[in-house]
Amino acid sequence: MDERLKKIIDGSDNIVFFGGAGVSTESNIPDFRSEKGLYKAINDYGRSPEEMISHSFFVSQTETFFDYYKKNLIYPDAKPNKAHRALAKLEAQGKLKAVVTQNIDGLHQMAGNKTVYELHGSVLRNYCIKCHQFYDLDYIMDESHCRGSVPICPVCGGIIKPDVVLYEEPLDGDTMDRAISAISRADTLIIGGTSLVVYPAAGFVRYFHGRNLVLINKQETSYDSHADLVIHDAIGKVMDMDED
Repeated sequence: MDERLKKIIDGSDNIVFFGGAGVSTESNIPDFRSEKGLYKAINDYGRSPEEMISHSFFVSQTETFFDYYKKNLIYPDAKPNKAHRALAKLEAQGKLKAVVTQNIDGLHQMAGNKTVYELHGSVLRNYCIKCHQFYDLDYIMDESHCRGSVPICPVCGGIIKPDVVLYEEPLDGDTMDRAISAISRADTLIIGGTSLVVYPAAGFVRYFHGRNLVLINKQETSYDSHADLVIHDAIGKVMDMDED
């Protein structure tokens, strides 16, 4: 682990981690908003990624929505990386109190974190929009449960929707409240793998009033000048605790 970060962590006992797509890219989950993701969406479907995973597109073009979603947002073989494992260790030590994530892959829980606030939901949970029965990822990926690419509820025949916040949909109020509460109580906030440009999540930083604001991101962010420690590097490399 970076020695400057380690010193801050050693002197903290109420850490919150706020993470974005850069945390998952090291597990080979590409950022669909990246230049490569944008090219793929435009080239294959003639539409932007934001349009493809919007609520209105889900409603009006459900078949195409699921075709894109299953090919571009589902990575069942992905495994937690060094950053995920470090955060799980810090929680086990009692240092880390919560993970607030914009990612939808469930890798924080797979690594062992218990308190995870998923601002944008999770691909691992899916529910029928008619009877609200829940289904796991394996169910919706099984073609025998689908009409074309659209997963169908065996109970009522309704469409099964991923429990993911689509564009045009609001974030879950309870999840937001819990995340903001955790951030406002933290003595150290570590922000990693996010450019802090996607709102409302990016605005959560202003609720932090603790001692140490740490930013770990490969590129500069608009908050760099406000941070106590800024590291422009891969988050897995910076947070690596696998040898500890």
